Formats: sequence, structure tokens, C-alpha cells
Amino acid sequence: MKVHHGSMNMKRIRGRHHRAGSGPSRSSNAQTPLNRNHVFDSNGPDLRVRGTAQQLFEKYLQLGRDATGTGDRILAEAYFQHAEHYFRILNAMNQAAEKSQQERNERQQQRQRAYEDRREPRGERNEDDQPSQDQDAEHGSERSSDEDQDRRTAEAEAD
Repeated sequence: MKVHHGSMNMKRIRGRHHRAGSGPSRSSNAQTPLNRNHVFDSNGPDLRVRGTAQQLFEKYLQLGRDATGTGDRILAEAYFQHAEHYFRILNAMNQAAEKSQQERNERQQQRQRAYEDRREPRGERNEDDQPSQDQDAEHGSERSSDEDQDRRTAEAEAD
């Protein structure tokens, strides 16, 4: 009589994914999916529900109201706790979406400013940098008085 050691147990282990360290674990994926269309598989208190966070929130809320109406306060509380869980996920998604939108807006403004800076002609002065007419007149009178002085000096030397 031959004895087979462990061959049946190995099949069970392999078939049920009990190997340590294989595949992603649920606990390591603690971050909330940020896609509003992400479909969740939810194991509720007495049934299994599938849908988006919004759909699951509404479903568990309605189930909680129904259970309250039938007088099952314990089941109602369990449903309301599940509804709250998906409500929190919805809030996290909304906050992430707002933050993402704000970052996109800031990047767009930076690109717009950079574009405007590149479009400004180089070598030319802005209106703010150009001298006003008053300043122009002052410089003109200085130039004319300097020219007059030079002309007088030249005439005096010629005499």
C-alpha cells in the first residue's frame, strides 16, 4: 500500500490562493479609487450589492429606511453604516476632483502667463517704459541748450 503525502492538500491550497505574498492584498490597497465610475462589489449585512459609490450609498440608504419601516433596528443600523461608508468614499472622490480641478486651473494660468510673456515683443519697450511727452520735452530742452553751448564755444574759438 502506497501512501501519498500532501498531494491532496497542495491542490486545495493552490485552488484557494492561500500562498503567502502572492497577488495584491486588500489591506495594501487602502486608497480610495478616484474614478467616479469605479464599480464596487459590496457584501452587505445580508446581501451582495454591486455598483458605483453613489449607487451603493443610495441603495444602502433605502435598505436602511425599509428595515426601519419593518421594525428591524439592528439590520437598519447595519445598512446605514454601509451607506455612511460609501458616503465617505463619495466625499473623498469629490474632494480629490476639486483639488485636481484647482491644480489644472493653476497650470492653465501658468501656461497662459508664459505664453503672454513669450508674445511680448523683445527689444521694444512697453508704454510704461517709454518716456512721457513731458520727459521728452525736458530731454529736448537739455539737448538744445547743450547744442547752443557747443555752437557758442565754436564761434568764440573761431573769433
